Amino acid sequence: MKKKNIKYVLLLGFGLCCHIAIAQEQPDLRQRADLLYTQYNYARAATIYLKLVDVKKPKLSDLEILAECYRQINDYESAENWYARVIEYPESRAENLITYGEVLKSNSRYAEAKKILQLYASRTGDLKRVNNEILGCDSATVWMASPTNHKLRNETGVNTELAEFGVFPIGSKIFYTAEPNQEQQKKDGRTGHAFLRIYTADQTANNELTAKLIHKADYNNQPYHVGPIATSKDGSMLFVTRTYPGKSGEVSKENKFRFNTNNLELYIYSAKNGKYDVTPFPYNDVKKYSVGHAALSPDEKTLYFVSDMPGGLGATDIWYCELEQDGSWGKPKNAGPEINTDQNEMFPNIGNDGVMYYSSNGWPGMGGLDVFEAKGGRNNWSKPTNLHYPVNSPADDFAFVTVRKTEEAQTGYLSSNRKGGVGSDDIYSFGRVKPKIVLALKGEVLNKSTGALIEGATVTLYGNGRSIVSKRYSNADGLFFFELDKETDYTVLGQKEKYYSDSVLVTTKGVVKSDTLFASLKLEPLFEIGKTIALQNIHYNFDKANIRKDAAKILDELVRTMRDNPTLEIELGSHTDSRGSDVYNIYLSLCRAHSVVEYVVNRGISRARMKTKGYGETQLLNRCKNGVKCSEAEHQANRRTEFKILKY
Repeated sequence: MKKKNIKYVLLLGFGLCCHIAIAQEQPDLRQRADLLYTQYNYARAATIYLKLVDVKKPKLSDLEILAECYRQINDYESAENWYARVIEYPESRAENLITYGEVLKSNSRYAEAKKILQLYASRTGDLKRVNNEILGCDSATVWMASPTNHKLRNETGVNTELAEFGVFPIGSKIFYTAEPNQEQQKKDGRTGHAFLRIYTADQTANNELTAKLIHKADYNNQPYHVGPIATSKDGSMLFVTRTYPGKSGEVSKENKFRFNTNNLELYIYSAKNGKYDVTPFPYNDVKKYSVGHAALSPDEKTLYFVSDMPGGLGATDIWYCELEQDGSWGKPKNAGPEINTDQNEMFPNIGNDGVMYYSSNGWPGMGGLDVFEAKGGRNNWSKPTNLHYPVNSPADDFAFVTVRKTEEAQTGYLSSNRKGGVGSDDIYSFGRVKPKIVLALKGEVLNKSTGALIEGATVTLYGNGRSIVSKRYSNADGLFFFELDKETDYTVLGQKEKYYSDSVLVTTKGVVKSDTLFASLKLEPLFEIGKTIALQNIHYNFDKANIRKDAAKILDELVRTMRDNPTLEIELGSHTDSRGSDVYNIYLSLCRAHSVVEYVVNRGISRARMKTKGYGETQLLNRCKNGVKCSEAEHQANRRTEFKILKY
């Protein structure tokens, strides 16, 4: 199984046993990096590969692995930076273009992703391979510009830095699947986390989740992964996905490691006299394929599930069995090509109205797994409909389940590993409501030097930190427009190639009636040689050269600018306040400039594109020269970093 599919392995709940054989001699730097990478310890491996690629001409293979490390830990910003360098190599494989396109989609950069995917098609002549991805880019651009009125809430009452997903509501409680945060528990050999278990939580009137606890039931007493779970309407029959605990799974070897991959089984738990009768699903076959992710039709006469059994259309398909008169389940049948593709279909849920909600990466979508809905039953379905943004995102979105659904409103839960979450996979509640007051943002994008309006700038609206609310382009008049929610802080970011970006803060907190707010984004042109641009709010603590957290966020924008303008070369100049000797301040400012370079290099920009200069206290911005008494804020204004354009 390719490393890119490990995410799906986790979601399906495969049990993995890792047996490690390590050579006796002390490994060198590359051997240590390769060893960590083989162990799926991507974060630690990346720190070593960073040293290996910090040379004049890094090896393509090292850049590829480093980029993949960041992709595997969901640091898509860094992955994008490194894949941008990977594809610059003439000998880079065409396959890298597809992965780079997927990473760009993960960062909501759909126009850029489309160009890269089209480049793959032109180089290889294989448009079919990427056609769905390209269609997804076009659709996602439209969907993000006009989000649906679903309002999502991260359920922080249950979510942790580990994985939580797969809600199944029963009355005022829910079942869900999660990784226990217990050090003493046996851990998955590949993820390094405890094996999945079934949890329960209370559900308030507005679907907020509280009072979580691991469910003390027999089905949780298993050696490997348990979950997800589904039940009959009265809760008397449970359908539990489990990882087979025996040793009949497929054995694979990767470098010095052996992995025993155990398939999934479906078990049926029937309540009887306060206990459960346990019956294996009759079509389990752990030596050949997996079965899991069960869902019942509203009349409970059809059981849907996910499997990679022979006869399917893709990697994993949705199948179904019909209830026989004797109470047994008939032979599995494929749900058909209206639902299944040549990729992955997972996590079916059937609403009370018979609508199937499921996730797929085989239909055009925003990236990763997208949620779709289809009407029908068994192997006769309507064409699936993508649920658009914000139900779907550039990440994996799955396990969509409705709690209440009417013509006017819909509430329920979904799972996602989208940006802005608490940890890995998170549980989100959602609702569709019509706002009582209408709030909007109107804005303009300007050339900071000339004042001219800029057409085609990317304008992104962020809410609650770095969660994307909407994304669109400035029109022919340089204008943009967004709808806003009440009591929310927003950041509006404007970006365009050949310009340094600008952002502004907007808030609707305290606004009690309908209103239209205004914002002006002023983008600095980059193509003027010798021009100096201040990195706003890059400050340092007194007598220190390290990059503060608040400065790192600003430097990330410099990284993006250099990544998106690959011919740009700059001088990074740093400045101190007047305290300390003149000679020492020259030294300190040079150290600060070097710290900025190290930060930028570690995020994928070639060191050869940057020079450093320490100006010390020679270019103060205010009156605070030697001997003048000033406040700390006045001194801090002089501790800054700027960049000068050397080449474009």
